Amino acid sequence: MYLKSLLYLSLVLLVSITTLWGCPKKAEVTASPEEQTKTEKVSPATPLAPTTEATTAEAKLEGTNEKSGTMAEGLKPIYFDFDKAFIRDDAKALMKANAEWLKANPKATVKIEGNCDERGTVEYNQALGQRRAASAKKYLTSMGISGHRISLISYGKEKPICREQSETCWQNNRRDDFVVAGE
Repeated sequence: MYLKSLLYLSLVLLVSITTLWGCPKKAEVTASPEEQTKTEKVSPATPLAPTTEATTAEAKLEGTNEKSGTMAEGLKPIYFDFDKAFIRDDAKALMKANAEWLKANPKATVKIEGNCDERGTVEYNQALGQRRAASAKKYLTSMGISGHRISLISYGKEKPICREQSETCWQNNRRDDFVVAGE
């Protein structure tokens, strides 16, 4: 009888450990973006040149950003790979320059606006835009900028600067904008 109880208890313990071992450590977004077209092959680490439409839109954004404040001349946007939220190697120099600008303007606060391309659901892109903005904030705080000076917002796919359906255009929409929120 004792051996049977011990065997049963061991089995329950083994099943419990196995079940808990397989549980995710964090909740993950379950929605996934639509698949990239298989005909396009683009190197994810290679930044793409902005299109004429995107350059014109960025020039419009340089003066004021409708509801959020002004784009400072010293703060530059950074771009992301498809379905990623980490700071790319080519964006690290821009992030350092943004941090230097913020250090030189200690009274300025900044709003980081996370943006995505049009692929994927609204919910997925909202979450991805938030992760992108949070990644940029974490990077800036690691460079000595107070987190109290930085606010985040995700626009998901709602504020594209280019509306063409091409990889070049999508690349320009996968970005974080840095907007001066107050001085």
